Amino acid sequence: MELTEIASVGFSGINTMWVLVAAALVFLMQAGFAMVETGFTRAKNAGNIIMKNLMDFCIGTPLYWLTGFGIMFAGSGALVGGFDFMIRGDYSATLPSGVPLWAFVVFQTVFCATAATIVSGAMAERTKFSAYCLYSAAISALIYPISGHWIWGGGWLAQMGFHDFAGSTAVHMVGGLSALIGAAILGPRIGKYNKDGKANAIPGHSVTLGALGVFILWFCWFGFNGGSTVSMEGDSIASASKIFMTTNMAAAVAAVTTMIYTWVKYKKPDVSMTLNGALAGLVAITAGCDVVSPFGAFVIGAISGIAVVAGVEFVDQKLKIDDPVGAIGVHCVCGALGTVLTGLFSLDEGLLYGHGFKMLGVQTLGVLAVAAWVTVSMVVVFSVIKRTVGLRVEPEVEIQGLDKTEHALASAYADFMPVSAMSALPADDLREKAYPSGQSKEGAVLTKVTVLFNPAHLDKMKDAMNKIGVTGMTVTSVVGCGLQKGKTDYYRGVKVETLDLLPKAQMDIVVSAVPVEKVVETASGVLHTGRIGDGKIFVSRIEDAVKISTGERGYAAMQGTDV
Repeated sequence: MELTEIASVGFSGINTMWVLVAAALVFLMQAGFAMVETGFTRAKNAGNIIMKNLMDFCIGTPLYWLTGFGIMFAGSGALVGGFDFMIRGDYSATLPSGVPLWAFVVFQTVFCATAATIVSGAMAERTKFSAYCLYSAAISALIYPISGHWIWGGGWLAQMGFHDFAGSTAVHMVGGLSALIGAAILGPRIGKYNKDGKANAIPGHSVTLGALGVFILWFCWFGFNGGSTVSMEGDSIASASKIFMTTNMAAAVAAVTTMIYTWVKYKKPDVSMTLNGALAGLVAITAGCDVVSPFGAFVIGAISGIAVVAGVEFVDQKLKIDDPVGAIGVHCVCGALGTVLTGLFSLDEGLLYGHGFKMLGVQTLGVLAVAAWVTVSMVVVFSVIKRTVGLRVEPEVEIQGLDKTEHALASAYADFMPVSAMSALPADDLREKAYPSGQSKEGAVLTKVTVLFNPAHLDKMKDAMNKIGVTGMTVTSVVGCGLQKGKTDYYRGVKVETLDLLPKAQMDIVVSAVPVEKVVETASGVLHTGRIGDGKIFVSRIEDAVKISTGERGYAAMQGTDV
């Protein structure tokens, strides 16, 4: 018998494949979190958000290998598993049936990374990148593994019968509570609260990205919950099927509940809050997805759909803690809630099925114990970071955006690169050629046309200007407000009196040969929809222009060079 055959004795191909596929799905949740956080924050910080979601996984992977896995699984002590540097011990008694060690290690690693990445969204747009790397490392190396041992590694909560199948508390509440503590210590973003304490809405720049992230997370959650059977043999086949059903049910019902609730409360169904509602249902069902019925999942989803709205509003408007993406309401509130509700709706041990208060009591105790551990440890971690490298960026850095200041990234969106990084756009055969470069035209007038418009129409504007012979333009990303001022609206439960600082594109064009009216008419035709927000066009006189490369002035400086 060959060595490879000997090594595979006792392993189950189907179980191993199930665990590895689930691990890959849970890994893909990093992309989901990155999209949700990027979409619900401002464009000037998009690159920073992506970098943080990349690095918490990349930092957490080696640290969990070095110390975290051993702390969770290298022993059955009440508080800590053990210290097993680089995972060299014998885990044969711990491993799921038929699953190799390294498959199980990878599976646990991606769960650890999920807990760490939750913190990113609540502390977005004002946290130093170096500080983020440090507290993410602390979560992966120590904080998550210790409470994880209590729940999944044979620690004292596991010995009491605490049930958290896939991590409502072990992963999501740990991450969500860490986010709450960090955001509280960090303080709100500039402009989030008025002097009287009233919250201002700071809308994210892309609902589309946020929605994409939610769909990715929902898809991957089937691996997160279903893969936690770590088997696809015997009774696990039916169990995994049921888990898929309860997971999907809770998410769908929570989203519908949030939609209806915000529709009644805000007079319109809130898009971003409804997206959070789907995530809230997923988080809440994670603890008991294997032991509740589809009806139980329905009720848990409905409760979490309301709880997430109440949680987001309470944190934002009462506690005055700025959480741009709603991570605290989704992961902390609904993670704890779902764990406790398992004690009510468990078919085998739940209070509502005639099994007494024991499970409900153990579930509640477990939530409180893990909350106490995370609170104490994260207060220490954040306080140390704040007093050493610093936790928050300077005000001018926050205003300018973390992309440029923390990563030297001019913009995460190419169409809004600064003018120094943009080349002139070539004109087509319709360019005015009556006056070649180098000649002058007596009496020629230079006119500047500034167009402010929705960034979604940028490509159409560039093409239209190109076709009428405009030889150059400057495009910048700006923010501002027009006739929307005074329009009452809601964003994530906050009443918005003025939608100032809306994202806009500004196109500046200086023309001479091309008639000004032609530019104005073309821009108006491209941008007109008849609704408020189409934009504005400003026309002004230019005294002179100088082409630096040739020294030409006035009309001649504005003409292209024939090739």
